[in-house]
Amino acid sequence: MGTNSRSTTIIIMDTKEDVPGPAQLSDTTAVCFVSVKGLKDNWQRWSDERQEYQKHNPFSQDSRPSVVVPQRGKEDDYGRPTQGSRTEQRGQDAHTHVSREVQVLCEAIRNIGEHRDVDGEVITVKFGKLFEHYVTISNKLVGILLRARKQRLVDFEGEMLWQGKDDHVVITLLQ
Repeated sequence: MGTNSRSTTIIIMDTKEDVPGPAQLSDTTAVCFVSVKGLKDNWQRWSDERQEYQKHNPFSQDSRPSVVVPQRGKEDDYGRPTQGSRTEQRGQDAHTHVSREVQVLCEAIRNIGEHRDVDGEVITVKFGKLFEHYVTISNKLVGILLRARKQRLVDFEGEMLWQGKDDHVVITLLQ
């Protein structure tokens, strides 16, 4: 195996006239020219964008009176990520994922629950039985139950359900 004896030299210059001639460079040298003006322009553009962003950031240390601090209840987008941002997209994806998990939970309750009235519309299941069945589906049963209750899809007594302690609590599917 041979070794590559070629070296790279980076030359930083202001203008193309500063380029060294071929007689000043060896045959084994690769040359990369970088313009100082281009580097300076890129840095300045980034700096200007960052300063503008910080003017609108209520958490920055910028105490100038021109800083706009959103007031709770005054704007529709208070506490929400910027539209079109990656943060907004992640929030939408998380909402979709949780909604699917709530649907899977309701389906599991329909499958293993007992019909409590003549029409078969009220379906109930004990938390212990649901926990044993649902553990193969997801490890987030209690959180998904709380979300489903918030959406008025299920109902149960108490604020939180604990494995073992609340195995006898009846969960009712409302829809």
